[in-house]
Amino acid sequence: MAIHPPADRLWWKEPLATSEVIWIAVAFLWGLVMFFTMIYWHFAGEQNLSSEAYKISPEKFAERTEAMAAKYKVREEGDTGVPVVRPPAGTDIYMFGRLWEWWPVLELEKDKTYRLHLSSLDWQHGFSLQPTNINLQIHPGYEMVVTLKPNKTGEFSVVCNEFCGVGHHTMVGRIYVVDAK
Repeated sequence: MAIHPPADRLWWKEPLATSEVIWIAVAFLWGLVMFFTMIYWHFAGEQNLSSEAYKISPEKFAERTEAMAAKYKVREEGDTGVPVVRPPAGTDIYMFGRLWEWWPVLELEKDKTYRLHLSSLDWQHGFSLQPTNINLQIHPGYEMVVTLKPNKTGEFSVVCNEFCGVGHHTMVGRIYVVDAK
């Protein structure tokens, strides 16, 4: 019950005050502006990746990834011998997550386009490309495909941002972006 109930119990039939109409109009127009800004910025801002998702078995995805790594391997990195692969621009590239690694390390050319295929072989993982703002949920049995066009050279870390067990804090991969030759 209200402290001071309206004199007329059918308050919704009362005409709106001018200030109420103004606030409703402002809120509605602001909502439209934000809606169309999001659509515009998706294309003009070049910050949101359009992605595709397909069902795939973890074994089939691992097979494709290993075949790509064998074909385009340029060197090995670290004590574990993780392959560093440098696929040609415009090709499909593959990377998978598994307890507790991202495999393989990718070396991409600046200002070239690639279709990156991501999947998990075991648990749900988070693909977070640092320091950019690319975050994806990677599930076993599904292949996420994103189109990338790196615009800065450097070393980028791939971090799992979805808790995946006791070794989660060690699940880091790498993507190098180099100048085109």
